Amino acid sequence: MSKFYPLTIASVKNETRDTIVVAFDVPDELKDTFQYQQGQHLTLRSDVDGEDLRRSYSICSAVQDRQLRVAIKRTQGGVFSTWANQTLKAGHSIQVMPPMGHFNLPLDAANRKHYLAFAAGSGITPMLSIIKTTLHSEPHSRFTLVYGNRASSSVIFKEELTDLKDTYLQRLNVVYVMSREQQDVELFNGRITREKCDQFFAKWIDLDDIDAAFLCGPEDMLQAASQSLQAHGLDKASIKTELFAASTPKHKAQAARPVVGRQECEVTVVVDGYHTVFTMEKEKESLLDAGLRHGIDMRYSCKGGVCATCRCKVVDGKVDMDANYCLEDYEIARGFVLSCQSFPVTDKLLVDFDQDT
Repeated sequence: MSKFYPLTIASVKNETRDTIVVAFDVPDELKDTFQYQQGQHLTLRSDVDGEDLRRSYSICSAVQDRQLRVAIKRTQGGVFSTWANQTLKAGHSIQVMPPMGHFNLPLDAANRKHYLAFAAGSGITPMLSIIKTTLHSEPHSRFTLVYGNRASSSVIFKEELTDLKDTYLQRLNVVYVMSREQQDVELFNGRITREKCDQFFAKWIDLDDIDAAFLCGPEDMLQAASQSLQAHGLDKASIKTELFAASTPKHKAQAARPVVGRQECEVTVVVDGYHTVFTMEKEKESLLDAGLRHGIDMRYSCKGGVCATCRCKVVDGKVDMDANYCLEDYEIARGFVLSCQSFPVTDKLLVDFDQDT
């Protein structure tokens, strides 16, 4: 899972003024390696101006599409996204890690469910994959999407969403919320805030009819929608969230924690079946940074606790984890941590990157 593979770019489409959709040509011998589930992401790697950069981007294809695609939105100050939008062309090759992520729910053709999604901006990328896959896999289920943007010109996948709506007239409802473009219904104007979510659930969306909700966007929108959903009766376990990896939150420096036992920790890391042992100071650097410094090819992308690319399982020992914007409560209970945010507490530590459950 930690290995990168060179994939040839099949096509690059300009979706909006600042967003491209990149399709990959996956050779037959890698078809199984790059099989994906709805809502997963890819980590891309390239040398940009002499710097080794990695970024994660959500897959926007339905599982049934059998074409691996990601959307890359150029962000202000985003070195990789700017480079990608200006440079990537059909025929180019780029290093890609196999699909990862758990931003999905198991599907069953017998289900008769109503799913709800809140997305903002490029948060539509995994939602498109989830919605298309779900409507195709569960012929009796429905989906309601609330999609926030500045204006119509910035709506990513507008044509695809329109086509989906035409295909699934009775099973897909799409509501656009615009912050800089006036619409006839006042509820659909502005940003997706807690107050607006409360209004949606009071006047527009009956949560008694909702089985699960997906949220993807900036942190303030996730918090607003999640709090409102729970306040109106939807169980937290039925809410799946994914934060923008491109907008990694800025964290205040953590207060120094008292070191228990020895100052140093002996760490054993399992990656792709190989066991590597090294020693690190407990509070000086994260587990990921220490492993990379010792030459271990540990997988990572955002280093901000957002994308879960560096997810691993603590088999023996204990760590303190700072930021976490992607692991579910049940994953933490099973021992999974983000190595980019984890600092050893015990004198010995065994972490496994190969375990997934």
